[in-house]
Amino acid sequence: NMNFKEEQAKRVQAIEDILKKYLPEQQGYQKLIMEAMEYAVMAGGKRLRPMLMQETYRLFGGDSAIVEPFMAAIEMIHTYSLVHDDLPAMDNDDYRRGRKTTHVVYGEAMGILAGDALLNFAFETATRAFTMYPEKSHEIGKAIQILAGKAGIYGMIGGQVVDVESAGNAVSKEVL
Repeated sequence: NMNFKEEQAKRVQAIEDILKKYLPEQQGYQKLIMEAMEYAVMAGGKRLRPMLMQETYRLFGGDSAIVEPFMAAIEMIHTYSLVHDDLPAMDNDDYRRGRKTTHVVYGEAMGILAGDALLNFAFETATRAFTMYPEKSHEIGKAIQILAGKAGIYGMIGGQVVDVESAGNAVSKEVL
């Protein structure tokens, strides 16, 4: 049990180092949105999505850093969904993981923009793999296509639509 917890903590730290590497440097006119993005992404969590992505990549023989921008991207997409989910129009949560939500700290408008920025920046981040491994362009393009589909209207956003439309109602088998 202790070995598991130590290994998990080590992996979470490695993932957070990757996230910090890919988050934008807070500077210029966009400094505030970059700060809000980092506030949201670095709020903690188990980092299961990037951890599972990395382990699946390794399971199928991957052994390069090409997976890292995708690990960062999937965590940015997940965080964007949490930032938007916490907004007053959705669940109106003031706290997540024991600290104030992004919209409470930065205001509702900046909360919306921080979520939007994370979603867009996730794809900017994933495209860095093209520069890292240009010879893998076809595989990288396919991975980005899959990532976009799973985050989109037939994936995560579609699930959020079902959540919003069924708020306060029993979920029927037809919805599932």
